[in-house]
Amino acid sequence: MRVITLKQPWASLVANGLKVYEFRNMNYSYRGKILIHAGKGIDKDAMDRVQEFNLDYPQSRIIAEVEIVDCIKVDTEFNKMINKLNSPVYEVKERTGYAWKLDNIKKLNIDKTINGKQSIWYIDLDDCK
Repeated sequence: MRVITLKQPWASLVANGLKVYEFRNMNYSYRGKILIHAGKGIDKDAMDRVQEFNLDYPQSRIIAEVEIVDCIKVDTEFNKMINKLNSPVYEVKERTGYAWKLDNIKKLNIDKTINGKQSIWYIDLDDCK
């Protein structure tokens, strides 16, 4: 199955349905399920901004399954829309690239430590047990 590694708090925000856009530089034509892997990295500034959510922030674990349902070219209109949300999850700033729209988010409870990788990578779900 496809996997993407995200730093914390981003991985937990996705797993809890609080972040439904993942911003990337690449257009991605794939639509379907992908696993969210919480990597070892931490975005400390973002952790400070989202502390009000009181989430768990596991590392080196697969924590969710989501579905990529769209890939939106980030333009002026999209930036206006996302910045109007006034949410600590989406810092007000000018974004570029693409926004992967995530839906059908399902938290997973996989205890196995798994090292992440850059870009999209693959794992056999049997290897997670």
